[in-house]
Amino acid sequence: MPSVKHAAPTPGAHSHILRADPHPRRTLIVAAVAIVALTLLGFLLRSHPVDQQLSQAFNVLHTGALGAVTSAVYVVIGPGPAIVGTALVAVAIGFVGRHWRRAAAFAGVVALTWVPSDLVKILVDRPRPDAQALAHPTVPAAVDASYPSGHTVFIVALVIAALYLLAGTRWFRVGVIVGALFVAVVVLSVVIDGLHYPTDAVASVAWALLVAPAARVVWVDWILARFWPGRR
Repeated sequence: MPSVKHAAPTPGAHSHILRADPHPRRTLIVAAVAIVALTLLGFLLRSHPVDQQLSQAFNVLHTGALGAVTSAVYVVIGPGPAIVGTALVAVAIGFVGRHWRRAAAFAGVVALTWVPSDLVKILVDRPRPDAQALAHPTVPAAVDASYPSGHTVFIVALVIAALYLLAGTRWFRVGVIVGALFVAVVVLSVVIDGLHYPTDAVASVAWALLVAPAARVVWVDWILARFWPGRR
């Protein structure tokens, strides 16, 4: 009898973003503790801006080509462009991978990680770095609160959601390297622009890393699994 050859599995066919968390309770507890701890840290930093001088030192670098690049980065991933960009990437995932459930999972993980950080920003209400103390303040000055950095939370959430999709493929390591570079560029940009304290950016990275897995559990394992069940 001739041997039967099976087609090689399509990379990412069983996407990690749709794979149920084996320890959801632990993931949710970690996220809850992180949210409380980072919120309390925000209140502490509001009353004790320990990195004010560091913020001023970074802002001195906001000149010439570097200043133009960091300003452009801040505009390109602003709230409006970020929402549109995430939607376009999700649509691309749906068309290219022919798997709209995976695309919805990607967009949901980004949104559910990013949006709650704005609630903490409103609650903590940490003022932005004092423009009068900066060598190159951004004009017009941002009027909303500083902690955490929504730009930073967004880019880290986007990278994490992308890595969920790339996990198990040969592109995962490339994704980690490229994603880390994107995060570093955004962190440096928001600090060099003088729009965020360094602690705002660092706390935002921690927020996304610790909250994104729980966001995936809530959005994918609970909501999508209930209202849009399908293959993984």
